[in-house]
Amino acid sequence: MKRAMPEWLILSQRLLLVWFLVGPAVGESHAIAAQPNILFILADDMGWQDTSVPFAMDHTQWNDRYRTPALKRLAGEGMKFTQAYSCAVCSPTRVSLMTGQNEARHGVTQWTYLGGDRPSSDLPHPTLSFASWNWNGLQPQGTELPHAVIAPVLPRLMQQAGYRTMHFGKGHLGAADTPGADPRVFGFDVRIGGRDAGGCGSYWGTKNFGALNRPQGPWRAWDLEQYFGQEIHLTEALTLEAKREIRAAVEADQPFFCYFAHYAPHTPIEPDERFAPVYRAAGLDDVEAAYASLIHGMDKSVGDLLNLLDELQITDETLVIFTSDNGGLSHDKRSMSPPHTHNSPLSSGKGAHHEGGIRVPLLVRWPGVTAPSSIQETPVIIYDWFPTLLRVAATDVPGPVDGLDLRTLLHGGSDSAFDRPLVWHFPNFWGPLQLPGPVEGPGMGPSSTLRHGDWKLIYYHSDRRFELFNLADDLSESKNLAEAQPSRVRQLALELSQILEKSRAAMPFVTATGKPVPLPIQALDQP
Repeated sequence: MKRAMPEWLILSQRLLLVWFLVGPAVGESHAIAAQPNILFILADDMGWQDTSVPFAMDHTQWNDRYRTPALKRLAGEGMKFTQAYSCAVCSPTRVSLMTGQNEARHGVTQWTYLGGDRPSSDLPHPTLSFASWNWNGLQPQGTELPHAVIAPVLPRLMQQAGYRTMHFGKGHLGAADTPGADPRVFGFDVRIGGRDAGGCGSYWGTKNFGALNRPQGPWRAWDLEQYFGQEIHLTEALTLEAKREIRAAVEADQPFFCYFAHYAPHTPIEPDERFAPVYRAAGLDDVEAAYASLIHGMDKSVGDLLNLLDELQITDETLVIFTSDNGGLSHDKRSMSPPHTHNSPLSSGKGAHHEGGIRVPLLVRWPGVTAPSSIQETPVIIYDWFPTLLRVAATDVPGPVDGLDLRTLLHGGSDSAFDRPLVWHFPNFWGPLQLPGPVEGPGMGPSSTLRHGDWKLIYYHSDRRFELFNLADDLSESKNLAEAQPSRVRQLALELSQILEKSRAAMPFVTATGKPVPLPIQALDQP
């Protein structure tokens, strides 16, 4: 009869396997769990500068304005990425996270709104017609719905790997009145708050979080009825629910994947009165004090969750990621003048392919892997987390994916594979529907963008114009080098065109001719 292996030998083999999968630890000595808990926190519209943690080379005025002690704790206990990216608006980022694909490939290039046979969030353009993008958003496998992306998704794969999967906060994955409007169809065991809407109707429980006058939506959160009518902020209500579910997962001795997608600091810019008085007293006007208070409240939520991990004695067994879905809001909803300056030294803000619209904060703490107070300067992007988290969970990565496994970087190393192009694709005219027209500013408008090394090329669809920047020398993107370096423009335009063509990226149409906008390299060769 075959004898059972002793428990100590089984444990040692498991630890050896984990060491083989993720490599030797950096920093403090910790045994790395075979399947660590994962807490992924995604802010909504939080800019690169909207924190007291400096992500720029120099400390800035914005780092003095905002108070984010929990994020400072994460930076001190983990790794800070100074060149992390998301998409320019929200739904494309969320779909990229869930699928590992860039927006050119998955085709959800704009924020999703109403489902149907035509886009409802695209604003009319004076010379271009709508691209055939996937306005119905992400949909579960087996769904027969046009203008949608269907692919293996992160929560379902984590669930199949044995994780308890939890969704808190904003959904915005599939359009309204489609199956993908409900995050549970993608493999989330728990859904609190998430639905199709791109924001909340209100942050205040006294207004039922926006459901007071419109009980069926669209601008409200699901699953929070117990807080209706109460003096409670939406961020706090979601945090209480997340803490309860994390406790339940730990009590059940099951690893968890907790996806906490904050609504804050997305509009409406309503004050969190727990913190707004501090910022008013510092001299900020009502709008800016409210915006800062939303960030402060979100930071308190992060701190509460970190403290919970300590209390449950699972800090060393939990990978924590904090990032944002796009750059910071910087147009007419903010009170400062001129607009598009709230992310300086970065140019522009949300909705732009300039750095202010796509560069985001990223902090990662993984005890035994990320060294305390470490800094990683390698450019990374939101779709890298799909293969990374699946590898962390010791499960396979289904293709096709555009992301790379970040574990080598998390260990403090480097990898030649990260000398690669990063791509953004936005064949849309962006702006909130309540505004009379699109938001215009630096880097905004239908465009396709590539960054490779320090060089960044933006191709504007409406007038076939190019912008070329060297980010190492010109982080503010104030010097367009396109005319001075035509050979480099051609090189990057060819690379971008090949990626767009391979990804079958949807291009808008020229209204006057009915033909699609030419690819970048074609635009260079046309008279």
